[in-house]
Amino acid sequence: MAKRSSKTTPLAVARPPQDHRPIPLHPLGVGWDPVDSHRDQSYKRTVRPQNDNQRRLLDAIDDHPLTLAIGPAGTGKTYLAISSAVRALEDGTIDRIVLSRPAVEAGESLGYLPGTMEEKLLPYLRPLYDALSDRLGGKRLKSLIADGTIEIAPIAYMRGRTLNNCFVVIDEAQNCTYGQIKMLLTRLGWHSRMIITGDPDQTDLLPGVSGLSDIAHRLSALDDIAVVTLTERDVVRHPLVSCMLAVL
Repeated sequence: MAKRSSKTTPLAVARPPQDHRPIPLHPLGVGWDPVDSHRDQSYKRTVRPQNDNQRRLLDAIDDHPLTLAIGPAGTGKTYLAISSAVRALEDGTIDRIVLSRPAVEAGESLGYLPGTMEEKLLPYLRPLYDALSDRLGGKRLKSLIADGTIEIAPIAYMRGRTLNNCFVVIDEAQNCTYGQIKMLLTRLGWHSRMIITGDPDQTDLLPGVSGLSDIAHRLSALDDIAVVTLTERDVVRHPLVSCMLAVL
């Protein structure tokens, strides 16, 4: 029979109580946390800016028929644009919402996708559906899409149209050429507003092909057009996103 070891097991050392408060990782030290206040309803009725540049963007959207929101990922460009569009629709100042986005793959080829045209485009337009669903709720969103009040279309189908009484959001414009953005700008009709969002540093086109930076620079000279630039300090996703963008 094996002898029992004479060594005694050390007593467990009492550990001090752990502090579960979140570590301030954001460079601005902002304590905003999107999961702090869980909401009971299935959609948001109001959206408030989380920093000064987001406030500038919302003010620019209200005051200008054409606004360009330029900035890195996670700064709320698309979400604020769609929120403004939903608010305008609910206020009755516009009749329809038209959302468009280039069908460009992010650095990898998915090949030919099966299904109808709508099913093929769904992976590219999914971020727009997500933002709309968060603002309207899934049931109402389906109803508004079914009756044509909300239209989500690829940029290739925008040529030749005149968008009157609409709120137009062009997302991921860094993946548009100069000619495509110029074509989109000329779709703006009477009693309409247009917002173009994008991050010139994350284009999936070949170098020098994206026209977003050039368009924004040229349009900034016009008084009736607002060009709002956001930075990594305005990121409202996980705090690590802004930290990574600062070093990548």
